[in-house]
Amino acid sequence: MSANGVDEADFKSLCLVCSLDGIKNSQFELHLDDEIIMKRFADMLWRVKSGEPLQYVIGKWDFYESEFYVGEGVLIPRPETEELTELAVKATKKYASPVVIDLCSGSGCIGISIALKNPNAQVYCIEKSGKALEYLVKNKEKLSADNVKIIHGDISHNIDVENADVIVSNPPYIKSDDIKSLQKEVLREPLTALDGGEDGLDFYRIINDKWADKLNNNGTLLLEIGEEQGSSVKDILTNFSHKRVIKDMYGNDRIVCSEK
Repeated sequence: MSANGVDEADFKSLCLVCSLDGIKNSQFELHLDDEIIMKRFADMLWRVKSGEPLQYVIGKWDFYESEFYVGEGVLIPRPETEELTELAVKATKKYASPVVIDLCSGSGCIGISIALKNPNAQVYCIEKSGKALEYLVKNKEKLSADNVKIIHGDISHNIDVENADVIVSNPPYIKSDDIKSLQKEVLREPLTALDGGEDGLDFYRIINDKWADKLNNNGTLLLEIGEEQGSSVKDILTNFSHKRVIKDMYGNDRIVCSEK
């Protein structure tokens, strides 16, 4: 694949081969003699070469402690978002029976991961996109996340849901004019999950205006942000207090945390 301009060609080839063989990447050396259906492998290689994200081609991807279905129409889970999820899991431990709201839930990787890690939690996953909602439902069923309730709704509208102890979100936060400069694979992901408006901050304004009243006193708000948006997001969150920016594993500003 490297000859065709595909980045991380060796890693992607390994992922494709192992997905066909139904094994983990780490088990590849133990299965060198297994037969691979070359036509299926070639078809998958062609899809990757054409710019389709590896995760879509495989149809699933590891996130946090589980494997989630992904595909066209849903945002691909990323390692940075696992850090957001871990902070949310820790925040729920302060309560005996916490209520969690996951805004712009997408595949459900955040909300479902929290629900699985804390069975005493009631998690509401709210998603606008009908296509993403299909993956959200499939992932809830696949992982038997019975303490997850799915709501098909637009977070800019009033949604009838109980108040939460923890509100978490990885909203769209890329500036509209920056979309066209993204990698071709990222451009295959849904625009609605990427585009945060002219300055990339539209959804933080919505969360501040529409969702502050849904967070219980002493509750926690956790938001993923772009690496240059920390100060701006803190300024936008006028209805929240004790705001701080948390860096990700790469040393970039990645999460804004607020305690009401």
